[in-house]
Amino acid sequence: MTAHSGRHFLQIPGPTNVPDRVLRAIAQPTIDHRGPDFAELALDLRERVKPVFGTGGPVVIYPSSGTGAWEAALVNTLSPGDRVLAFETGHFASLWRDMAQRLGLVVDFVPGDWRRGVDATVVAERLAADKGHSIAAVMVVHNETSTGVTSRIPEIRAAIDEADHPALLLVDTISSLGSIDYRHDDWGVDVTVGCSQKGLMLPPGLGFNAISDKALALAPTARLTKSYWDWTPILDANEHGFYPYTPATNLLYGLREALQLLEEEGLRNVFARHNRHAAATRAAVRGWGLEVLCVNEREYSGSLTAVLLGAEHDADKVRRIILDRFDMSLGTGLGKLSGRVFRIGHLGDLNDLTLAGTLSGVQMGLELAGVSVDPTGLQAALSVLRAE
Repeated sequence: MTAHSGRHFLQIPGPTNVPDRVLRAIAQPTIDHRGPDFAELALDLRERVKPVFGTGGPVVIYPSSGTGAWEAALVNTLSPGDRVLAFETGHFASLWRDMAQRLGLVVDFVPGDWRRGVDATVVAERLAADKGHSIAAVMVVHNETSTGVTSRIPEIRAAIDEADHPALLLVDTISSLGSIDYRHDDWGVDVTVGCSQKGLMLPPGLGFNAISDKALALAPTARLTKSYWDWTPILDANEHGFYPYTPATNLLYGLREALQLLEEEGLRNVFARHNRHAAATRAAVRGWGLEVLCVNEREYSGSLTAVLLGAEHDADKVRRIILDRFDMSLGTGLGKLSGRVFRIGHLGDLNDLTLAGTLSGVQMGLELAGVSVDPTGLQAALSVLRAE
């Protein structure tokens, strides 16, 4: 590896760059998690986190990864042998399917090509055919981190309602929360899964469940084994500003500061910034003469762009050159996209100049790797960034 000066460019789609204000907040002295100062922090966060999810209901905060929050969504709402409807939109949708099967659920998995989101017409067809209402839940990844494809949740909710089906709607927002417009309440989502290390601009270590009244009412009769993930003792303790176990105190300091940053910018402006940076990135990719993996412009991700290379090129070689020469990390291709794509993360704490530098590094790396690109691709991105 080459020795580098300056800061490393972390342009993977999570974990993302942690703002200095958040790092300083995390560095505060740890306090007693049974004391009044912590109770004040926890009660403040209990309310302050809700707007990011677009909910007025409860949000459980776990000391966990997003994978833990996946499991919590399942075990608090479902029972052994329940059927769930899931969709192969990418690597992480497939992993969530695998978890559901290991927990004892029966998964109807709709195959996909990893270039498109969930088709709401298929949701409607599957649920309409389920005359006995044996499907207990529909599992959807809102923004598939492995592909840069965003499924349209309101259309999926409408399909469930059109079928007049009681299935729960469980949604993974791990790489969309705080980056892409999301509305738990307005879109009729029953459990929203999130985590800390992407749009919330924190290190890994916090998992989230936003919970509808319907999901909460089902929790007492859900028979999948649970202990650590059980909503009930957490929500009971949260009423008084505490947790039934040791919380991630210093990450909660950071969460408060990150939420403050989002509040200062305004969520609408945060989403617009992400959309603008995504548009600039896609302009660069097309300008280079390369292909965006996502094929439906209505499903373009505001969080990341997956770039598809021809079979004659190794995307991981491109990534290695960019890391060695320019000290920048890009996301690898996952699962069946290994070696075929690289992913540019443009979410979290990011501004125009950071993105411009990122795309400059990508263009130079592609050229050094022997990928034939049109150098005007960078200018196409800068034109988007210059626009008002």
